Amino acid sequence: MVVLGAGNGSRWFCCALLALLISFGFHEVFAAQSDAAMKLSDRGMVLLRQGDLAAASEAARKAIESNPSSAEAHHLLGLIYFKEKKPAQAVDAFTHALKLKPAYPDALNDLAEVYLIQGKSAEAEQALRRAIEIDSRHADSYFDLAKLYEQRRDFAAATKTYQSLLAVRPSHRDALYNLALLYEAQGDSREARETVDRLLKFDPKYADAWYLAGRMAEKNNDLAEAAYSYRQAIAAKPALVDAHYNLAFIHRSQGRPVEAEREFLEVVRYRPEYAEAHMNLGVIYTGLNRFEEAEQSYERAVALKPDYAEAHYNLGVFYELHRKDMPKALAQYHKYLNLGGRDDRVERIVGSGGR
Repeated sequence: MVVLGAGNGSRWFCCALLALLISFGFHEVFAAQSDAAMKLSDRGMVLLRQGDLAAASEAARKAIESNPSSAEAHHLLGLIYFKEKKPAQAVDAFTHALKLKPAYPDALNDLAEVYLIQGKSAEAEQALRRAIEIDSRHADSYFDLAKLYEQRRDFAAATKTYQSLLAVRPSHRDALYNLALLYEAQGDSREARETVDRLLKFDPKYADAWYLAGRMAEKNNDLAEAAYSYRQAIAAKPALVDAHYNLAFIHRSQGRPVEAEREFLEVVRYRPEYAEAHMNLGVIYTGLNRFEEAEQSYERAVALKPDYAEAHYNLGVFYELHRKDMPKALAQYHKYLNLGGRDDRVERIVGSGGR
């Protein structure tokens, strides 16, 4: 048995105390460094979302200098590389973050996104599945995995994944919308309609969902319901050109040319290059005996889209019947036939030289 004298005991106590203080100081310093790195990383994320890549890069650099073991700082660096279109460096940064913190679903999700851009579908799927294993409520990973399956045209797997996402996040708008599209594409109109209805209960201003509802109603020949849905889509998103276009056709089919004109004019207001809308305005103006506007609309359509056979046909008919200008009509009919158009009357007129 060793008996420590007063001097030895005092020295041992002092050494132990010194070691304790050093250890305590080290942990304090490490904690301070970790806290500083986390704050810098958070600040960098805000700057990145604001589009300030230079400032975000500087925050990431300082965070890594402060604490090289900060997974969050390396994750931020990966996101910056991704924004800078440097996928190889982004993969390296995300991989390093995951070495430091293996259970990091956000880093796995972002790594998967880079893999997809690189065409590495299997690696992306593995990363997304791993993220979901770590966090069974990680909505972004479910959503990205479902989209991956859609790209592969594995609609059964995509449907199942969207359903899994909605089990943990019932109000996920984009998942509901994409699932409705899947059902509709596969001919399951009942599930598609029910899913759209669920979405619109959560978000009555979801314009694309109203547009999809209108399309489905129109397919079922329920034109009143379709028109209502398109109007709701337009109210939520006035620049939704396709809703204006489809609503215009419903008005036209129901003998309401003025209402149809209004919607087609909205189409060309938002998309002046939409040749089909100009052509349909020509048809409406012709029916309303507004021939100057009709001619301008037809000519605008063929100028925008020279290979638009139907527009050449309609312009030919207009010149023939309303302007009584057979040479101009023949020129349009020739273009129509050269573009693959087939019409017995037009072929006879062209064959006879307009006589």
